[in-house]
Amino acid sequence: MPSLTVEPRTYDDIAPDVRPSLGQALVPVLGVIVFLGVGSGYLKLAPHGPLLWSIVLAGLVGRYWLGFPWEDLYEGIADSLLMGLQAILILFVIYALISTWVSAGTIPGLMYYGLSVLGPGVFLPVTAVLSFAVAFSIGSSWTTAGTLGVAFVGIGSGLAVPAPMTAGAILSGAYAGDKQSPLSDTTNLAAAVTDTDLYDHIRAMRNGTVVAFGLSLVLYAVLGLRAGEAVAAGSVAEIQGALAETYAVSALVFLPLVVTFGLALYGVPALPTLVAGALAGTVTTTLVQGAPFTVAWETFLSGTAPETGVALVNDLLVTGGLSGSAWTVSVVVAALSLGGLLERTGVLAVLAHHLARAVRGTTGLVIGTGASAIAVNVFSAQQYLSIVVPGMTLRNLYDEYGLDGEDLSRAIESAGTPTGALIPWHAGGVYMAGVFGVSTLSYAPYYFFAFLSPLVLLVTALLGRGATPRPSAAEGPVAVGDD
Repeated sequence: MPSLTVEPRTYDDIAPDVRPSLGQALVPVLGVIVFLGVGSGYLKLAPHGPLLWSIVLAGLVGRYWLGFPWEDLYEGIADSLLMGLQAILILFVIYALISTWVSAGTIPGLMYYGLSVLGPGVFLPVTAVLSFAVAFSIGSSWTTAGTLGVAFVGIGSGLAVPAPMTAGAILSGAYAGDKQSPLSDTTNLAAAVTDTDLYDHIRAMRNGTVVAFGLSLVLYAVLGLRAGEAVAAGSVAEIQGALAETYAVSALVFLPLVVTFGLALYGVPALPTLVAGALAGTVTTTLVQGAPFTVAWETFLSGTAPETGVALVNDLLVTGGLSGSAWTVSVVVAALSLGGLLERTGVLAVLAHHLARAVRGTTGLVIGTGASAIAVNVFSAQQYLSIVVPGMTLRNLYDEYGLDGEDLSRAIESAGTPTGALIPWHAGGVYMAGVFGVSTLSYAPYYFFAFLSPLVLLVTALLGRGATPRPSAAEGPVAVGDD
């Protein structure tokens, strides 16, 4: 079960003399919205600049308006980066892994055989189901997307299925499977921070996940009826021929896949599993594809640029290697730094606190919990904080309403876990866009599960099924203090 080295502070943990009022807390939040909206949305800048402007504003508010010393602000940034360190390291490794899997023939092999057995009509729902199965088995949506998902994008492109559709199907399956897996770090964390038994938490999420994922599959089946209509006769054979002429395609090219998923199923954590997969890719590149040892390691660092004779295949198999991760990692570092400032200055805690005070009734509490998880995702760019901040802030309120911890854990995960990949500057959104080669806003309309999971939570809450009061619970809380 994961534990946080750094535990975010709650409203009561912050000294009153430096704790921001609601108005003060809204200033950096509105600044983030304006900077990212104007900078990225209107001026079409990369997110680095708008994130830097937001960091400067949050730092100035914290230092000169709220009175936090520089040391505290720096410590907040450092703590956030520490919480996100695993994500940063995975970003480095996954870029290298993808390059070595291309050079080893693993991804080309998956494309070659996938084009033989899948057709455009069934491709999207099958992709979602397989992604669900893999993510459930290994407990990692990121690993699923960065390995199997990359191959699915290639297969879909060969079938003339738009890459954003394929990315959406992969993400729907990967996050739905991740939510239901007892091996998932976010699933374990949501249970731990709400003091809920892990399997009670998974059971509480099951019905909502099944409904949201089932509706997603229906939508992918409908899309599949039209997707790939433009695929030309003979184009699949042309792509397969280009792959077979460029790579030695045999069962041996799947060694990195076996190593990676074998270790994941055995319970080895994601980071060492991915490192082992990348190393297996370099070995396979040398032994199966016949590349010199030095070339295999140059690929690890600098990526691939194959010349297969088919432009589509060339474009699909171009990778940046370890050095190609710099753009993505720098966005994540900037976003985590901003989230650290907002957490340390108490902005996130104050917003969550005032949300809790505004709650009236169990329906509003469940809906407000989901909204707070999404809001923390937006402003912290950190998956863990979207679980921990509302979990710690609202736990006592759930007790006052006589609700079980699994009601809180379900609401947090249903809204928080899937929606991170919808946010362009969030660690999840940046990662997924990087591995798929598709912008976040391009795949977002097809990432149905991210919308349906919170929507199912909302509907069940409005129908009075989003929370189950304990037998001794009163109609409302015993007391809600004004603090």
